[in-house]
Amino acid sequence: MSIPRFGVGTFRLQGQVVVDSVRNALELGYRAVDTAQIYGNEAEVGQAIAESGVAREDLFVTTKIWTDNYSQAKLVPSLKDSLKKLRSDYVDLTLIHWPAPGNGVALQEFMTALADAKAQGLTRQIGISNFNIDLTRQAIAAVGAGEIATNQIELSPYLQSPKLTAFLQEQGIAVTSYMTLAYGKVLKDPVLAEIASKHQATVAQVALAWALQLGYAVIPSSTKRENLASNLLAQQLVLDAEDMARIAQLERNGREVNPEGLAPVWD
Repeated sequence: MSIPRFGVGTFRLQGQVVVDSVRNALELGYRAVDTAQIYGNEAEVGQAIAESGVAREDLFVTTKIWTDNYSQAKLVPSLKDSLKKLRSDYVDLTLIHWPAPGNGVALQEFMTALADAKAQGLTRQIGISNFNIDLTRQAIAAVGAGEIATNQIELSPYLQSPKLTAFLQEQGIAVTSYMTLAYGKVLKDPVLAEIASKHQATVAQVALAWALQLGYAVIPSSTKRENLASNLLAQQLVLDAEDMARIAQLERNGREVNPEGLAPVWD
């Protein structure tokens, strides 16, 4: 299983805005793009990729199955619809977007359907998103050890989820961090600002470098080309042990995303 360390996210971006964001990202050197059925922008992401001139085999495209499509009857057809929008014969990674424990489809059913999508060649890898430890164990039991490429979860200096991330790393499941900047809240943090000043970096670069140094993949989004370019430079930023220790102390269980009926009981 190989998940790119750095990709561009497309959450909340619509229409020409997402076309421009993905186009700019690809021109700047990004090669991983993250979308989802519920984002309502797969067609625009597909357009941007098609117009970029970047060969499909050089890209890593992720989408996520929405809860309405979890049943055995709907999951594969919904992914085929996503592929049409994305103008591709396959995606590199398909995730179950939320565990949605109350939506009436058993975890065993949707994980088996997701594994079937992989067997059909519609997706190269499969994974999960927003799963806690118990549900991740159930997902592993459903599809087999080593089959789950990643668990994409909200992580930021304000929400570090040490139990869950340690468990995932023990299981060999890559951790993908979304909302790494906590909707921009961390950008105003004085500790991160001090660390940024010390390294002549931006606060966003510090937060992203923190996640990268912990071994996580990141998928920040931006509508501004200069921010997309700046974020990429986080890969070259090396934080020292003191920096990492100071960031560890910023933990405050600062969860931004916790939709009722979709989210699990968090660890």
